[in-house]
Order: sequence, then C-alpha cells, then structure tokens
Amino acid sequence: MSKKDSTSKGSEKRVDHPRPSVRSGRHRDGTPTQARLVALRVLERVETADAYADIALNYALQRNALTPLDRALATELVYGTLRQRGRLDYMLNQLLDQDLFDLEPLVRTALRLGAYQIVCSDRIPDQAAVDESVRCIKNAGVERAAGLVNAVLRRLCRERESIVFPSLQENPVDHLEHALSIPRWIAKRWIKQLGVEEAAELARANGQRAPQVIRANPQQANREALLSELRERFPEAAPSLFASNGIHLGEQGNASADPAFVAGKFTIQDEASQIVIDLLDPQTGEQILDCCAAPGTKATGIAERIGEEGSVLALDRHLQRVGLIERDARRLGLQNIRSLERDATQPLSDLAPSEGFQRILVDAPCSGLGTLRRNTDARWRLSPDDPAQLAAIQLSLLNSVAEVLRPGGVLVYSTCTITREENEAVIQAFLTTHPGFQLTPKEKLPNSLHPLVDEKGFLHTYPHRHQCDGFFAARLEKAA
Repeated sequence: MSKKDSTSKGSEKRVDHPRPSVRSGRHRDGTPTQARLVALRVLERVETADAYADIALNYALQRNALTPLDRALATELVYGTLRQRGRLDYMLNQLLDQDLFDLEPLVRTALRLGAYQIVCSDRIPDQAAVDESVRCIKNAGVERAAGLVNAVLRRLCRERESIVFPSLQENPVDHLEHALSIPRWIAKRWIKQLGVEEAAELARANGQRAPQVIRANPQQANREALLSELRERFPEAAPSLFASNGIHLGEQGNASADPAFVAGKFTIQDEASQIVIDLLDPQTGEQILDCCAAPGTKATGIAERIGEEGSVLALDRHLQRVGLIERDARRLGLQNIRSLERDATQPLSDLAPSEGFQRILVDAPCSGLGTLRRNTDARWRLSPDDPAQLAAIQLSLLNSVAEVLRPGGVLVYSTCTITREENEAVIQAFLTTHPGFQLTPKEKLPNSLHPLVDEKGFLHTYPHRHQCDGFFAARLEKAA
C-alpha cells in the first residue's frame, strides 16, 4: 500500500510502449483538441495543487464528454508526461535561456506536454505537437507565452537528436535523474542498494507502462475457464508466473470495461499484490484481519479463498475509502467481508475474536517506490524523509496487531516499496521487541514463491526482474 493509500546523444529517445492512434487534432476555429486541454489542466493541478494524477484525471474525464479516442489520448499524455518528466525537463533546459522552473507552472506544463509528444510519441507529427501546444497555452489564458512555447518546441524538433545526456558510466546519478527521470535522492538510494547497472534497469522499467494484470475470482470461475473466456477479447492473455490466480492480459483491451469484470469474475490487481495473498495462504473457515484494507483488492482476494464459513474484517482509517471495499465486495458477490473505519495503530482488542485472529495482513502505508510505473506522479511527490517517517507508522501497526493474533497464528507484513528502512528494518525492529514471533522459513512457504524469497525468508519483487510491481513481504508466526 502506497503513501497515497495511507493519508493516500539521446540514445533512449523514445519510450517503447503502445499508444492510442491520434489525429492531428486541428480544429477549424483554431482551438486545441479537448484531450490536450484536459491533459494540460490535470498536469497543472498535479504540479501546483499536489493533486493525485489518477484522481484528477478521472474527475476531468467525467466532466468532459470526450470520445474514447480522446480519452485514451488524454490518459496517455498525462501519465506519459509524468513518467518522462525528468528527461523532458533536462531537454527543455538545454533550449531555454532561463531555468525551466523560473517559468510560471502553466507554461512549464505546456512545454512538457508538447515535448512529450515530440520526443516520446511515434504517432503524433512534430508540427501537430507544436501547433497544439501553442493553441493550448492561448486557450488557457497565457497568450503572452505562445511565442516562447512555439520557439522552444520548434527548436526541440530540430535539435533533439543532438542533446547529450549524462553518461551512466561516468555520472550514474545524473544519468538516472536526467535520462531516466528518477529524482536525485531516489537515484542515489537505488544505486547504493542495487549497484549502478541494476539501478538503471529498474529506472528504465519504471519508465514503461505497467502491465494489465487481473486476479480470477475462484468463487465464480477457475483461472483456466476464465482464461478461455477472456482470450476471445484479450488474445495475449496468459497465466501469471507466480500468483496462483493471476492472469496477464497483454496490451490490448480494457479490463475495467470488460463484461467479465462487471460480472465479478475478476479483479484488476498487479501480480506482486496477488502474491501477498498467496504468502498469507488463507484457509477455508478462518477469521482474518486486513488492517489497512482499502481499496479492498487484497481483502476480497482473501475472502474469495476462505468461503462462506470464514470472515474478513477489513479496516481503513478513511471512511470514504471503506466504501471502496464494500463496493468491490458487492461486485464480486462476497458476503463474508465486514469493513470498518478504524485506525489500526490503536488497540483492536474490541474487534478480535476471543482467541484472536488466525491470520492478519498488514499491507502497510508506504512510500510506494515499487509502483512508480503505475503511480506516475509519486516520484515527484515524495521527499527523502518520507521512508523513515513511514517506518514509524509501519512498526506501530505491527505492534498493535500482534496483540490480537492468536497463538500459532500467521502475520504477513507487506509494502509496495523497495526501501530497506520500510521493509527489512521494520521487521527486524519488530522481532527484537516480540520474541514470541519468528520469520517463517523459506522451506515452509509455498513452492511457487521460492524464486522470490531470499535465505532469510524475505520476499522481494522488482519490475525489471519479475515484470510486476516492486513489493516486499515477510511472513511471521506467533508461538503457540
């Protein structure tokens, strides 16, 4: 669970992932396409109001009647520009007579949006990208900057091939920051933790779109039957490599609009997130606590496995997010989930069964540095102090739930980040003060997960290694 969930010469010129086909976007009256205006306003809100990109974009798409093609274009422009922002900023700064950040935010955003179309899109003609950016800035009320936007983007069209990025070998931090769009403080941590080459591989992976992955609902259909159905609409669909109920759908189609999704046959969930459920290994009839449950993807996955005889208590500290759990449970036809607004760092004894819960999941609020492909604005929102501050909350959650786990019970701690202070260090601190708990040895974990588990029993996934989000998880057992 990310922090967002808790409160909440240019050799790499083009990003190799599919994009919607686009029109030139020119209107007879000289106005820009609505899709680009939507993208401009969303990106401005992310920049100036600290808005979350997905929430701001969804709101804007609801308020503007766009065609499916234009919705796809607006979505690609927002997320693509955010993924490549560091790279685009570096290129624009080579062409400006002043620092990019000395410009007013709307002008800066228009330049980035135009630069993304020029540098990263194979389907948008350069001239269209420039013209549309000029129209956007005029339409947004900053007509005085139209000349600047026009001149800089035209120069980018001519000179982009000659812009030289810092070398990975000679200046790895600058390379990750400027060529691969990773904030400097994150680049330094990744290089220290993984080494130069692997840090660069991780950064490149985070410049790509996240894969489209789902979890089959075994209450309605097993994975093989669902695969057979979905291949008619998703011809690239294939079983996931590690998650027991996971399916990779490929690049075609829209899972959230598929009739099988509406019918409750699957949930959209990254494979790494599904693996956490496999690690918890819920059994039929058990009473299980998910203490940081919203939006409910893991809670519903647990509920699907334990059957009507079992129960899941799903907690979240934000009331509006509790509603997301309930909505998804209804879609999936699950009657064995009870959701409540509750801060799980506070005592939970009044909610626990007399002997305690048999299994507890702490999918803790975290920095979310493992999900930068998916949460494209997160890298620009986070600060260097966040991991340490979140670690204190994470440890508090573990301390709290330990009191309501029955003897012999299982506790799984997971995050969607790769920072050691939020992961191994939190578990080690917890074990130091709770001698009645121990890490489950690797040999006792599901065989399918062994390739992801180190010799200490810690589970790690990385986008560049496993084609899924970056997750950490540890399974602990309480002495009987």
